[in-house]
Amino acid sequence: MKKHLLAFAVAALAAGGALAQATDTIAKVKAAGVITMGVRDSSGALSFTLGDGKYTGFHYDVCQNIIANLDKAIGKKLEIKYQPVTSQNRIPLVQNGTVDIECGSTTNSAVRQKDVAFANTVYVEEVRIAVKANSGITSIAQLNGKNVATTTGTTSVQLLRKNERASGVDFKEVFGKDHADSFLLLESGRADAFVMDGQILAGNIATAKNPADFKIVGEVLSVEPIAIMFRKDDPAFKKLADDTIAAMVKSGEMAKLYDKWFMQPIPPKNTKVGLPASEATKAAWANLNDKPVEEYLKK
Repeated sequence: MKKHLLAFAVAALAAGGALAQATDTIAKVKAAGVITMGVRDSSGALSFTLGDGKYTGFHYDVCQNIIANLDKAIGKKLEIKYQPVTSQNRIPLVQNGTVDIECGSTTNSAVRQKDVAFANTVYVEEVRIAVKANSGITSIAQLNGKNVATTTGTTSVQLLRKNERASGVDFKEVFGKDHADSFLLLESGRADAFVMDGQILAGNIATAKNPADFKIVGEVLSVEPIAIMFRKDDPAFKKLADDTIAAMVKSGEMAKLYDKWFMQPIPPKNTKVGLPASEATKAAWANLNDKPVEEYLKK
């Protein structure tokens, strides 16, 4: 009986240790020598693929700075593994330990803060509508009876439904599995509009076969803080991420990175997104915080 109790106690301690390490990212990656970065294939200039397993973008670069400081903190260079994520699986993959830091285009919301944590915001998004340039559509009111695309698992889905109720406009929602798929619905004529974060719309238009065939129109539907995501209840890792971001803002590196990705020609086609930093983004840099979207919508 004592042997059984001892075995149970050892197992319980081991489980407790594993649980503690699961939320202690610094200990986890130090032991493994590997950190897994969640990346997106088509999240505009924030995170996108160059093909052949290579990724880049504004949030990707911010994450590379965080990982460089993590290397210094643990005293060795970590191997970086890239894990493509989607709007549907990104939160579960962070929660279960598959992804250590997600560097895509995730809106920080109060609901999501119950499951994951976010670094301080360095990009505040405006949700807009993309249409074909010859469509004649200029606002959400003109979407009555139209097919409107958005991406499964994004906050834009709820936003669309809210606007549909508020405006009395009746449109049909069609869903892409990722942002590139949603844009393809617009490009191919299966959707009359694509509602999503402005920079994702601009990024997909910039890399389209004929960028002049599309435009972003209408009112700003929502203002949303987009942030780098990691596991909850890990204050040491959050502090390292937030300290890195604060140093980048203070040195001017954050503003330079923004200019690189949103105002200068970017790969793979050397096209410009052409999206100057919004007043909301500049305010986020001036007063770093991890407030959820609900706080922004109170204004």
